[in-house]
Amino acid sequence: MADKGGLEGVVVARSRLCSIDGINGVLIYSGYDVGDLAEHSSYEEVCFLTLHGRLPTRAEMDEFTAELTNHRGLSEETESVVDMLATHAAPMEMLRTAVSSDSFDDADKDSNAGDANVRKAMRLIAKMPTMVARYHRRRTGLAPIPSDPSLGHAANFLHMLNGEPVSEAAAKTFDVALILHADHEMNASTFTARVIASTLSDMHSAITGAIGALKGPLHGGANEQVMKLLQSIPEGASVEDEIHARLERKERIMGFGHRVYKTWDPRAVILKRFSKQLADESGDPRWYDMSESIEQTVVSEKGLYPNVDFYSASTYHYLGIDTGLFTPIFAMSRVVGWAAHVIEQHADNRLIRPSSEYVGPAVRDYEPIERREAPAVV
Repeated sequence: MADKGGLEGVVVARSRLCSIDGINGVLIYSGYDVGDLAEHSSYEEVCFLTLHGRLPTRAEMDEFTAELTNHRGLSEETESVVDMLATHAAPMEMLRTAVSSDSFDDADKDSNAGDANVRKAMRLIAKMPTMVARYHRRRTGLAPIPSDPSLGHAANFLHMLNGEPVSEAAAKTFDVALILHADHEMNASTFTARVIASTLSDMHSAITGAIGALKGPLHGGANEQVMKLLQSIPEGASVEDEIHARLERKERIMGFGHRVYKTWDPRAVILKRFSKQLADESGDPRWYDMSESIEQTVVSEKGLYPNVDFYSASTYHYLGIDTGLFTPIFAMSRVVGWAAHVIEQHADNRLIRPSSEYVGPAVRDYEPIERREAPAVV
């Protein structure tokens, strides 16, 4: 009997990259608890870990960081694609197309060898934030801001986005958010990337496909929907009453529940803490307070816990990030995980070709068109 639950519980690959304990709310990257990485590591270090399966030495970290910094710039062709799309394309449409166009002049585009894939992965990790920041500046009528080589990955993105000095707290918060989104086992976009890679297609094609999967509101797009929910509740209104009413109307409250976690998503626990810190520092606790009220109501009424998308919304909002950029930021975080899965797939490949359960009509005779009758109208 075919699975009825969207392949839930079906193992489709063996991987060293990421493991989830959904019962106890534990997430590990290559053996390291995500909470420890969020507290002690950096996104750059997590990228090295994800691509190489171990933490780097100081010399390796310095070399890796320098290479990422060196690859932040876009080709003239990709810049022109981003600029052209800024006037009319939605953010994820832009990113999907810009990543595809970035393959045109990639020196390793014709190779799926492991070392070539790592080089392509590093270039994509470095360039995708530049694409997102440039797009945002262009669509708001502002000039793009060049990368600052003195800034780390997270701080540099915020600098290119807003053109303002980046506080240590903001840089740390955003760096943690990037870490928490770096990989998450066999989610829809990662599975998409591995299916594409299994045909022996290239890294850029696999990442482009993954971006398309992430775009959906039931995957990466959920964080945008959470912020829209917060903004839809009138100031001064009872948050509890609003959510009760929506639940009674059978409306879906985005940012709650998960196909794997049966308790708190550990990433949501961490982001909730950072959202609270930013709210306290901003002097505007509204968005955090509303989020917490929604959380308490949904947990009480539905027994559903927040996932990573829920507190991502208020966290990004406090960082001054436009709501439309939430999902592209998810993509520029997750690209390292996608790339590592592509590398893993290419290294031990078997074409992913599942079966389906046929539920259509039994075999029937073909009738010439002259003998066919239109179905009766009921």
